[in-house]
Amino acid sequence: MNIYRFARPLLFQLDPEAAHDFAMSAAVLASSSRRLCSVIGEQNAVEDDRLKTEVAGMILSNPIGLAAGFDKSARAVPFLSALGFGHVEVGSISAEPSAGNARPRLFRLLKDEAIVVHYGLPNDGAEMVHARLQGRQRSVPLGINIVSTNRNPVATNPTDDEVIDDYVRSVRRLQGSGDYLCLNLSCPNTREGRGFFHDRRRLHLLLQSLAEVGIVKPLFLKVAPFVDDNEIESLLDVIDGSRFVSGFSVNLPSGKPMGLTTPASDLAQMPGAVSGRPCAAAADRTIAALYRCMDRGRYKIIGSGGVFDAADAYRKIRLGASMVQLMTSLIYEGPGVVRTINRGLADLLAADGFSHVVDAVGTGIASAALPDFARKSALS
Repeated sequence: MNIYRFARPLLFQLDPEAAHDFAMSAAVLASSSRRLCSVIGEQNAVEDDRLKTEVAGMILSNPIGLAAGFDKSARAVPFLSALGFGHVEVGSISAEPSAGNARPRLFRLLKDEAIVVHYGLPNDGAEMVHARLQGRQRSVPLGINIVSTNRNPVATNPTDDEVIDDYVRSVRRLQGSGDYLCLNLSCPNTREGRGFFHDRRRLHLLLQSLAEVGIVKPLFLKVAPFVDDNEIESLLDVIDGSRFVSGFSVNLPSGKPMGLTTPASDLAQMPGAVSGRPCAAAADRTIAALYRCMDRGRYKIIGSGGVFDAADAYRKIRLGASMVQLMTSLIYEGPGVVRTINRGLADLLAADGFSHVVDAVGTGIASAALPDFARKSALS
């Protein structure tokens, strides 16, 4: 029986952030019981060889993961890992603690099965998260999403060096605490996040600084949807010499997408970016465009955006994603959605004759449509 079907109406009576805080408090409490997490993990596990995969040296029981943004400060990793995910990503985490943006900063779009997020990256800071994760055993690979500290909105704009140093400090402190890193280069809800790294010179400086640190874990760059392939090519040109970059993750587009059912007058009262079903199309376009252009022998893609069922996850895999993340569907469907997606994904792979999920990656893009660079990569 789907217990969440009865719990959701009660949770939806609460303010969205209050409901999230309640869910996180319950998850933190559950995480304190190793036995409880073990039992929950056994109930949610989907054992199927078709789902097992390897990405950037990480062994995953399945490609479905929890996106950053749910557990902002790594407070409930054991419980969240027990929900059936193949990996869990926490954050975004900055060098300094941050309170984020002023409330209200989270809104539901019920008719669109979406949320509007304007949190502004509240988190406990790299030092506290590092201490929290020290000595913790992990049942699934853990990703740590890193971002520049969101400071007081009336504070002086940080210099380029200060922003880059913020990332570097967090990487130094946290790269030993997880299995991979993801640098959030495009948060739509902070001053620096919206366009700072559109200046590729800044990205080059960041990568130079990280090279001096010495990156020992897989590192992904979280990027916003691209305008065209020229933006992708400029990104690839900048990171070409940084061999420690393992691939890319897809972020939310800024603003509100077209075609929302929610009235414009309501949307005008909701600052932030939309997460959920309405952002699926932009995410899919970005995944496909990256896959067409990138060196597939070197880079992998973490796809997200509007993943509510197995068909959504499978579509992103066939467009080029090796890992797929979800978050908003937890709010609308409950934690059982992870098990349901994994079971459905195994069935879809079997129906199409794939022995392993890796065999399906990119099969939704015809090779005849690939540019020369991507076609050569696919054949190598």
